[in-house]
Amino acid sequence: MSGTKQKTLNQKMEELNQQIGWFHGDEFELDKATEKYQEAIKLAEEIRDDLENLKNEVDVLAENFIK
Repeated sequence: MSGTKQKTLNQKMEELNQQIGWFHGDEFELDKATEKYQEAIKLAEEIRDDLENLKNEVDVLAENFIK
């Protein structure tokens, strides 16, 4: 790790909500929309990966509980 603190899933989701809000806000600029969209897509993919990892952990726990 590069010494930076990783964001929690909740922090990432809040950041994504803020990014989405930018598109509906007064600060929206068409010139910046593509860049902001790409940032939002990257963050959404990180969130998806985090959720997939959580699902896998829950599946493992459930498997161990059933045994």
